[in-house]
Amino acid sequence: MVQRTALVRRPSPRLAEGLVTHIERSPIDLGLALRQWEAYVDVLREAGWRVVEVPEAPDCPDSVFVEDTVVMFRNVAVICRPGADERKPEVIDVEKVVEDLGCSINRIRPPGTLDGGDVLKVGDTVYVGRGGRTNGEGIRQLRAILEPLGASVVAVPLTKVLHLKSAVTALPDGTVIGEPSLIDDRSIFPRFVPVPEEDGAHVVLVGGDRLLMSAAAPRSAALLRDLGYTPVEVDISEFVKLEGCVTCLSVRLRH
Repeated sequence: MVQRTALVRRPSPRLAEGLVTHIERSPIDLGLALRQWEAYVDVLREAGWRVVEVPEAPDCPDSVFVEDTVVMFRNVAVICRPGADERKPEVIDVEKVVEDLGCSINRIRPPGTLDGGDVLKVGDTVYVGRGGRTNGEGIRQLRAILEPLGASVVAVPLTKVLHLKSAVTALPDGTVIGEPSLIDDRSIFPRFVPVPEEDGAHVVLVGGDRLLMSAAAPRSAALLRDLGYTPVEVDISEFVKLEGCVTCLSVRLRH
């Protein structure tokens, strides 16, 4: 039986100091952010995921965005090398946790940079955004690690958003969804469905037809419902202020 484990990380007390690149900075309500994070984690638990908390990193403002620290492919963990120097310490405890879970460990090494938020897996195809946080050497190293395992690594030019998964994610049937104005070249994706709201471009597959997504995208939720899926909507307004989305707040392992 496949064990489904979700890695999460409690928000840092310094969350309000998190990096912003493509948007203006807004005030963060830390208490509200913590309640929103707890509600997000509750959805994962209720969907049958075993939740494992990576130790809190109080001195790393962006550490709640745990997805950026590691890329999982089957039982292989690729420890990322974040493109922002301030975020590089975040990977240390994540590596310990995934190693304790029995994962095989690989690492992105200098001068490569790779943020996990730039990696979208659709079956054995691994799309990687080449943007502000992930460089060509990071993509080359990821390709060298994953292609011998049967993956096909496809580089995606990225200029309008922080991470690839800020623009697109994928449905359980492999169809990629996204808000078209954020995507440099949608022809890269064999099957693409546009959504009407930026927040509607981000879904987490929690099992069966259930899609964890932001509550700020009601028209996108209606579209996905019409396609036969069951949106599970959560409020993540405080994390959106730091260019976060539902995918950023967990790493899902099926092992």
